Amino acid sequence: MWLRMGEGRSLGRRFGWLWTAFAISTFGTWLAFDAFPLIAILVLDAGTTQVSLLAAAGLAVGAVVAVPLGPWVEFRRKRPVMVTMDLIRCAALLSVPLAYAFDLLSFAQLLVVSVTVVAADITFNAASGAFLKSLVPQQDLLVANSRFESTMWTASVLGPPLGGAALGLFGPVLTVTADALSYLLSAAGIRAIGGKEAHPERPERASGAPGLRAADLLDGWRYILGHPLLRPLFLNSLLVNSLIMAIHPLLAVLMLGDLGFAAWQYGLAFAVPCLGGLIGSRLARPLAARFGRHRVLLVAGALRACWSLGLAFVGPGVAGLVLVMGIEFGLIISAGVFNPMLATQRLEQTPKDRVARTLTAWSVTGKLTTAAMTALWGLLAALTGPRTAIAVAGALLLASPLLLPRKEHTPRTGDRYTDPLAKAP
Repeated sequence: MWLRMGEGRSLGRRFGWLWTAFAISTFGTWLAFDAFPLIAILVLDAGTTQVSLLAAAGLAVGAVVAVPLGPWVEFRRKRPVMVTMDLIRCAALLSVPLAYAFDLLSFAQLLVVSVTVVAADITFNAASGAFLKSLVPQQDLLVANSRFESTMWTASVLGPPLGGAALGLFGPVLTVTADALSYLLSAAGIRAIGGKEAHPERPERASGAPGLRAADLLDGWRYILGHPLLRPLFLNSLLVNSLIMAIHPLLAVLMLGDLGFAAWQYGLAFAVPCLGGLIGSRLARPLAARFGRHRVLLVAGALRACWSLGLAFVGPGVAGLVLVMGIEFGLIISAGVFNPMLATQRLEQTPKDRVARTLTAWSVTGKLTTAAMTALWGLLAALTGPRTAIAVAGALLLASPLLLPRKEHTPRTGDRYTDPLAKAP
């Protein structure tokens, strides 16, 4: 099934196993989407401050922990790293139901598990991106990334409703168990990929001694900020993604509190529009073939910034619900086109020996920025109200297309921007 989905062309058995592993773990993640906050509230009687701390600290501390893992991943075989990260996530999550069964579960454990899972997520994704670049021919990278994107949006449509039903029937601890088992199955799928993977060579320093230095921790950021195409894409993604994520808690307060929407209506308002992501990811490659990838990247990147301001004008009743669904659908279909383009450009513009560090730096910065922006907008909402804070974020998003790259950059042999670190001592 996985080999024939999407544009209908097969990328081979090995990619099929990688895609299957991604699908299983992604569905598991969305199935247990709200499990940790619910466990904190329902099992540990945590308050608003503790729940917010769990979300923010998990992202921020997990991202910091992952920083040294980028260079570590770079010079190791990627499949063993991916399997190890899957097993770490599985073990960390399984510790929650185990502790619950013996009445030993604590808020501190949830925090440690959250940090561990975030750090393992970042490391896994860095290794996965590097492995994909070596597995799939360059001309098929957009096809592969579109399939990952469509799978993610499919999981986001199906996972939360199924997870909500499971939460109601069995409680949040069971959904965490299901998520843990999904990582175990993902590890099995990655093992099934087979084939030989060359061991990356470590760089040699001026002293002649191989290995990494403390300065290598910054190589990912140095490469991104030195590249004429990746730098604007990086800055644009940080601003857009963090502002969109900062809006959602405020919208929840507005809809569930001030406007009186029921929880099922709130869930429906965000589940149904995810179908737009599935549509957008399926359109990405045909649009790129017809209009050119760079043009589609610019248009989709600009369009995804034009919707969120409308959320400040949401009212009560059916009209308000339809407005939220329409705005979210437009935003998500634009993102569904943009994200595979971005992922493909990032892999194409990054040399093989820098992919893991670049992806780690990108992901770490994104998570830290999202955590900081969410906290900042929470403070802004406390001072001005959620509707005003949403409007400010929406207005800032309208300016974000100015950060998108105006010119297309094609890597060339010897181009200093292709690898700005190539001449570093």
